[in-house]
Amino acid sequence: MLRKIIVTVCIILCFVLQCSVFDSLSFAGIIPNLMIVLTSSFGFMRGRKEGMWIGFFCGLLLDIFFGSVIGFYALVYMYIGYLNGFFRKRFFPEDIKLPIILISASDL
Repeated sequence: MLRKIIVTVCIILCFVLQCSVFDSLSFAGIIPNLMIVLTSSFGFMRGRKEGMWIGFFCGLLLDIFFGSVIGFYALVYMYIGYLNGFFRKRFFPEDIKLPIILISASDL
């Protein structure tokens, strides 16, 4: 239950940041899309099913506030989360290659 509450808070926080803070900080009309980042990262770290559900709710939130047709963004984001879930096999949280490279580069 706590996990669902935290995910809901993350979705709402990213939506509010994307629509308010980053909208006012846009550079040449370019705004970072935090909803795609959130959907992709959840799909990448937790798998296809969770990425699909997170993508659906992120897209549905965008549909409600900015879409002309309900369900278009939900479908697109759902596909993004599902397709990123295929790469879960490549995600290893205990992967230590990057810290080793950074430590070796700092010794130079």
